[in-house]
Amino acid sequence: MPMTQVLDSAMYHEESGAAEPGAAVPLVFLHGNPTSSHLWRDVLPAVGGGRRLLAPDLIGMGRSGKPDIAYRYEDQARYLEAWIEALGLDHVVLVGIDWGGSLAFDWAARHPGRVRGVAFMETIPRPMTWEEFPAKARDRFRAFKTPGLGEELVLEKNVFIEDSFALTVLTGLSPADLDVYRAPYPTPESRRPLLEWPRAMPLDGEPAEVVARIEVYGDWLASSPEVPKLLLTFDGSPTLMIDPPMAAWCAENISALATVHCGLAGHQAPEDQPAAIAAAVTAWADRHGLGR
Repeated sequence: MPMTQVLDSAMYHEESGAAEPGAAVPLVFLHGNPTSSHLWRDVLPAVGGGRRLLAPDLIGMGRSGKPDIAYRYEDQARYLEAWIEALGLDHVVLVGIDWGGSLAFDWAARHPGRVRGVAFMETIPRPMTWEEFPAKARDRFRAFKTPGLGEELVLEKNVFIEDSFALTVLTGLSPADLDVYRAPYPTPESRRPLLEWPRAMPLDGEPAEVVARIEVYGDWLASSPEVPKLLLTFDGSPTLMIDPPMAAWCAENISALATVHCGLAGHQAPEDQPAAIAAAVTAWADRHGLGR
């Protein structure tokens, strides 16, 4: 699968579907932390309609390059935007989870004329308080945000890879799949992106620069009825970010939103419910004529 030169580095992506790049509106699937395009491995083959499907590895993650950058939110957004431009993607449909959903919202808000639809799950539709954050993850994220302790846990002990999937995947990971997620992070320095993501989590107004970006895309989510949106919800796990109260908030505050419940899953929902996710995205895309 292709590597694309992006700024001072390169980004990897999986691609399937329409043979001719210009033959269909692309659906772009964006992963979060600490995964990669591998998260979508059972979703993409099940998405119907002969659509063009792309799933990149965010910069510093998966098989993408690891340039000497801080890996802050703005860095991830900048490299994703450059990847979209390098591939000449236009009128896209974005499908995102975790930080991939946030980056999808951010890109859409900054390119409102180029997005045809947004589907999302387990992501960050608005800034949160610590009290709203999943109780099961609260102490872990306080530790990740603590200088020194976060470095010890994420960079030295690699807990995001070695421990977190047990909390965020109900059905468990095979050793082979865990090895795929582990492979990009053999050294403490290589794990820097994994640490920057939890430190970017917008809780109680910090970090202010991330909160500001989320507030901007929140305004777009509320005021873009011309762009269909799909929220996929789940239950059965204490690590879910979009629980019933957050789903209700989305229904009240996000324009042109449809919600589909996809069953039992952990936060890394495509590991638990790939078929249900693919079916929901396909039906929604068919209903709105997206991706053709």
